[in-house]
Amino acid sequence: MRSAVVKSLIAAGALCAMTSVTRAAPPEPWELRPDMGYAYGKDGKTLAYRMGTKNADMLLKGAKKVPKGTLFFVGQNGQLYMRTAPYLEGDGSFSFGADD
Repeated sequence: MRSAVVKSLIAAGALCAMTSVTRAAPPEPWELRPDMGYAYGKDGKTLAYRMGTKNADMLLKGAKKVPKGTLFFVGQNGQLYMRTAPYLEGDGSFSFGADD
């Protein structure tokens, strides 16, 4: 249950960032805050929860850190995906940029 919550939080943050990835301008950093939880619900909707310190230890049990260099994206089928393989070119440009 707890790991599902953490995965949902990560997924919601990814959805928030999707508009940054599709623009021609350099991507903007996410504005995730320590006092907020972000979820990608079973129905595919994104949610934000105000969090406190109550039961924080329980939330962290079973949680996993997201590896640096992880890309989140939504496929054409609406499913959320993540990729840890390289997604940047040697010059720092996005390997899967928009077709212009």
